[in-house]
Amino acid sequence: MADHLPPLAALRALEAAARHGSFTRAAAELNVTQSAISHQIRHLESLWGLALFGRSGRPLTLTANGAALAPVARDFFARLSMTLESLRDDDVSGPLKISTTESFALTWLVPRLSDFNQRHPEIDVWISTTDHRVDFAINDVDLAIRVGDGVYPGLHSSLLLREYVFPVCSTQLVERLGKPQTPADLERYPLLLRNDDNRTTNWDRWLVAAGVPDLPLHHGPRFANSNMALQAAIAGQGVALVRSAHVDGNLSAAGLVRLFDIHCLADLAYYLVHPEGAQTTARIAAFSAWIQAETAQSQQRYDREVAPLTGAGNNP
Repeated sequence: MADHLPPLAALRALEAAARHGSFTRAAAELNVTQSAISHQIRHLESLWGLALFGRSGRPLTLTANGAALAPVARDFFARLSMTLESLRDDDVSGPLKISTTESFALTWLVPRLSDFNQRHPEIDVWISTTDHRVDFAINDVDLAIRVGDGVYPGLHSSLLLREYVFPVCSTQLVERLGKPQTPADLERYPLLLRNDDNRTTNWDRWLVAAGVPDLPLHHGPRFANSNMALQAAIAGQGVALVRSAHVDGNLSAAGLVRLFDIHCLADLAYYLVHPEGAQTTARIAAFSAWIQAETAQSQQRYDREVAPLTGAGNNP
């Protein structure tokens, strides 16, 4: 019955006294006085109406009742300790499921994951990609790295990275069509657009910064996402507007050239998002600390290198 369940301190006193055969040694182990152990044992005997220890002679002996109950108390504490340790292990180790966009995963996150793996070999990072927001209530995801405005009701979000956007094309396109000398020259180049590009996108923002807000955006192939447009640019199919994290300073390695020293901030930024309170989970806390340090380094480099203040229209 519930009213016969003892406090943990009393059970701990019974287990220790039975194991040591001494109230004195039990008291030393539990860092309490001998009288405190004696009081806890008397409390149990009064609660259960059972004698647990013999009261005459030395050494201290268990009664038949005590001999029956002490192993139960010992097993309880052993099981409790094992369960708690298992829960702690689960909190620290095991898979960490992260959802992000394909372009960010391929160009920024995956190349850096070996560093996180070396720092936290106990955590297995599982990455899934989608351009749609995941629902933490129904999707099996621990963290999301989202491109947005940082407003995610009911969720905790942390700003990771703000990017610059600027146009690039392949060296082979420059060899074929020549390099545009001014932003207005882009009218005679195929522009690589996303399916959802319209007059409020990053292209529009960049064209305003470049001083040619009326340059038409209706011509050129369209793609499902920025990564596809970037791959088309690498293949020499046209001019793509890239986000700094998508090229991460490796333009020449991809055979790309930046066309103008004109930039603007992307309309959206990257945020780390998870349910409120999840930051107390050891795996999530470890990854959050790591990615915030990594994105801070990238942000400093983008501010210094990707957006040199050397040309017109460079005031974001």
